[in-house]
Amino acid sequence: MFKELLEEVVTGTDGGIAALLMGFDGIAVDHYVRDDGSVDVDSIGMEYSVVLKDIQKAATMLDAGDAQEVAIRAERMTTLIRIVNEQYFVALAVTPSGNVGKGRFLLRTRVPKMRDALE
Repeated sequence: MFKELLEEVVTGTDGGIAALLMGFDGIAVDHYVRDDGSVDVDSIGMEYSVVLKDIQKAATMLDAGDAQEVAIRAERMTTLIRIVNEQYFVALAVTPSGNVGKGRFLLRTRVPKMRDALE
């Protein structure tokens, strides 16, 4: 079920490379990588899980509420991360010229289905 949702997000996003559902403990639940994508999605998720914990702490300390979404734009890819619940997050890798707005929309609309399946 998760692979299908992740595939929908990647294939529905122009420039989508890969998507990953992962726990904040760094353990991947599932992922989908396009055939032409040469990205180590598990390593990306593990590295960003550490950063996400710090972002969540900072948001709490600043009394900004719970972090919901993070975007990291790098030279070769943009990574969109959406929090699923207190234990899991989903990440989407997009090419620099990809449609980040569509990726954000697809993550936002698929996360409730992931959340329900995880409960």
